[in-house]
Formats: sequence, structure tokens, C-alpha cells
Amino acid sequence: MTTLHIEHEVSDFDVWSTAFAKFEDFRQQAGVRAHSVRRPVDNPKYVVIDLEFDTVPGAEAFLETLRTKIWASPTNAPALVGTPLTAILQDAGPVEA
Repeated sequence: MTTLHIEHEVSDFDVWSTAFAKFEDFRQQAGVRAHSVRRPVDNPKYVVIDLEFDTVPGAEAFLETLRTKIWASPTNAPALVGTPLTAILQDAGPVEA
């Protein structure tokens, strides 16, 4: 499993949440298997999103779409503040103590 990890500030969580929900079908069609949205307890205007994919290429392609078509459009990302921080992650396997 591969995770596309995204973090960014939002101007209004409710506006952001509505926009995020609008793209549910788009995420599924792009291969997102599951997602989680979290916020720091001390900063309600910051979101941390993890999108799960089967493959690294799938996550990379979706990230490129986010950068060029979603985040670049104020209509698609109305509450986005700044440039999101992103990382594509894979399981590191067992870690010995």
C-alpha cells in the first residue's frame, strides 16, 4: 500500500470540507482506496490528509493532477492557503528496537 500524505493550511475548514467531499467520486476513479482527514488539536485551520493507493505510480499521477488541476484553481480549492506539503510514503517494514 502507498500513501499520498498531504498537509496544508485552510482559511475555513467547513468550506474546505465541502470542496473535499465534492471530489469523492474523482478520488475513487483515480484509484484512492481509502482516505483519512485529521486536524491538529491546537490548529483547526490546518488539515492532514492521507490517501491510500495500490501503487506508487498511482499516487504520483494523482499528486500531479492535484497540483495542475485542483490546487491551481481557486474554484476547486476555495479554502486552500499556500502550497500543500506532500510526501508519497510506503511501509518501511519491521524496525528493530
